[in-house]
Amino acid sequence: MQNQPANLRAMLQTPVTALAGVGPKLAEKLGKIGLETVEDLLYTLPNRYEDRREFRRIGRLREGRYEVFGGEILYSGETTTRKGRRKLFEVVVGDGSGTISLKWFHYRRQWQEKQFKVGRKAVFGGEVKRFGAVREVHHPEVDFLPAGGSFEAYRAADPLVFGRILPVYPLTEGLHQKTARKIWKEAVDRYAPAVRSVLPQEILQRRGLQPLNEALVAAHWPADDVHYESLGSVNDPARRSLVFDEFFFLELGLALKRKGMSLEPGIPFQVEHRYTRPLARMLPYRLTAAQRRVLGEIKHDLMRPHPMNRLLQGDVGSGKTIVALMAALVAIENHTQVAIVAPTEILAEQHYRQFSFWLEKLGLRAALLSGGLKGRPRQELLEQLAAGEVHLVVGTHAVLQEDVTFRCLGLGIIDEQHRFGVEQRQVLRRKGMHPHILVMTATPIPRTMALAVFGDLDLSVIDELPPGRTPIETRLVADRGRNELYRFMRGQLQQGRQGYIVYPLVEESEKSDLQAATEAAEQLRSSIFPEFSIAVLHGRMKSDEKDAVMQRFKAGEIQLLVSTTVIEVGIDVPNATMMVVEHAERFGLAQLHQLRGRVGRGAGQSYCFLLRSQRCSEDGLKRLQVMCDTNDGFRIAEADLEIRGPGDFLGTRQAGLPDFRIANLLQDGRVLEEARQEAMAMVEDPEFPSADKYREIIATLHDRWGGRLELASIG
Repeated sequence: MQNQPANLRAMLQTPVTALAGVGPKLAEKLGKIGLETVEDLLYTLPNRYEDRREFRRIGRLREGRYEVFGGEILYSGETTTRKGRRKLFEVVVGDGSGTISLKWFHYRRQWQEKQFKVGRKAVFGGEVKRFGAVREVHHPEVDFLPAGGSFEAYRAADPLVFGRILPVYPLTEGLHQKTARKIWKEAVDRYAPAVRSVLPQEILQRRGLQPLNEALVAAHWPADDVHYESLGSVNDPARRSLVFDEFFFLELGLALKRKGMSLEPGIPFQVEHRYTRPLARMLPYRLTAAQRRVLGEIKHDLMRPHPMNRLLQGDVGSGKTIVALMAALVAIENHTQVAIVAPTEILAEQHYRQFSFWLEKLGLRAALLSGGLKGRPRQELLEQLAAGEVHLVVGTHAVLQEDVTFRCLGLGIIDEQHRFGVEQRQVLRRKGMHPHILVMTATPIPRTMALAVFGDLDLSVIDELPPGRTPIETRLVADRGRNELYRFMRGQLQQGRQGYIVYPLVEESEKSDLQAATEAAEQLRSSIFPEFSIAVLHGRMKSDEKDAVMQRFKAGEIQLLVSTTVIEVGIDVPNATMMVVEHAERFGLAQLHQLRGRVGRGAGQSYCFLLRSQRCSEDGLKRLQVMCDTNDGFRIAEADLEIRGPGDFLGTRQAGLPDFRIANLLQDGRVLEEARQEAMAMVEDPEFPSADKYREIIATLHDRWGGRLELASIG
């Protein structure tokens, strides 16, 4: 919101305790839901709205709607549900036109009996439901009339209770809706009118947007003549105006970052195919058309005099690694070094084996720098990197440590970008003189999210799988079907196939999942598959132990690998055709898709079995069914995003996901596209950012996103 002159920005930081009736205790309750300043209140919109414009007769109440009605209590008392399994408190209310039943399932009996006396009049509000011939409202809002009071006097008395569309705000324990409305009303009445848009008038007109002050007032306290059904939706003009304002400044920051990258001097590479052509001849397969197209886009970037900043997106098994290797060889033939950063040691080791295998054949040297490398061996490797004796280094976060230096870093590659933040990209960039950056992910990211999170990157998509891959058959298995599943697995193992059994991460400490995996392996060895070789793999093992297990599994010496989620990315064993996921309902869909990608890497039919527990909810079943219905990573990603929301989808806050107060990446894709177009057009203006007319826009951008997007040099 901070797009105002300094005195207004300071005023918006006014603590909530400055509002009438908000003392230290109430301020503490508001603080629990992140509301500490007036600005927090203005930008926390209602969860929903209640239409209290009309006071309806009980005989005319509409089912499925929130209705407000008055009546006299005709009956009050404790009763039970039809089958007598549960106690409840029931009140029957009438007004001469009909009756309705009010029910409470959570209540204090003595208090209810004292309040709901027969003959007492009150105003009620709630959603009207029908069960058979009876209309009911569960846990209604109640306002009792004073003795002898009339409904007419009640209607006129308090505009925050009746006669208009009312906002419904988020609450916490001890904060009631009536109190919340008073607090928000004062904040909006006193401060919202002073807020003004810094966006140019022509953008507001072109996009049909309201000025910020009008949008804030309308979003909290809608006018009586608004279209009630559209309130709070993507079609609500007030909300849309606030969402555009939020998206615009993020997209402006990202557009400036891209422009900054294009203005920075980079290392223009010559592409002479000194290593890429021999590699292409050695590969046992031809690159797909999609791989060749993406490689062309990358080479084009590498030849420009500005640093590449590209996101390479490809589904599990689409062949991103070989494209990255080709890009690395272009950097190496230009006498620069390459750094590859992976999120886990297992993936770093996997990349190292793949890259070093081909680099050695070309007479080049690769090295592995992991957290486990200590003492003299680490020091020697750091000296060789600084001297330029190592052409390519692969590692985990260890590569980003301060004492790791390069003679000349020309290309940085970050794998599984969603596990890293924007900061790690910046650290890698500072290890060279504006090196080219390639970011890779196997998590298909819907377009709106890619624009919001990686909008400063150019996007390449490998949208084709290598030929000869048979689609994986995915089946949902209830716990009671376990014996039948084991019979099927035995048949596959007897045919010489291999498989994985994966246990979920239950606790941050990994203790529970580690124990579950270890105990399961013992049981499988002793009583279920005693004739086969079974091993355990988990994140707490030392690097050389993990490496030894994986090498034995690859060589076929181990038939079943019982693992925690450490195998989620990067393991490639074509003979492994079975994946069993225990407690599949505990995983996100994107993670299940990653796990499933460990099989189906050869020509034989592969299977993924999702074992669900009896406690799996109906929503859980729906999610798992998506996995059975499709192998398309983008469809799965969109379903996952809808179910879990953007923060969890990308791996919580560390993913660099922007903090939106109002905007929703799922719903507001069209507004995001519009905001992006306007931001990019503004950045292309030759007068931007130096002209006076852009001064406040730049100040707002710094306030909101300067720190997060590292925009210190702009303006």
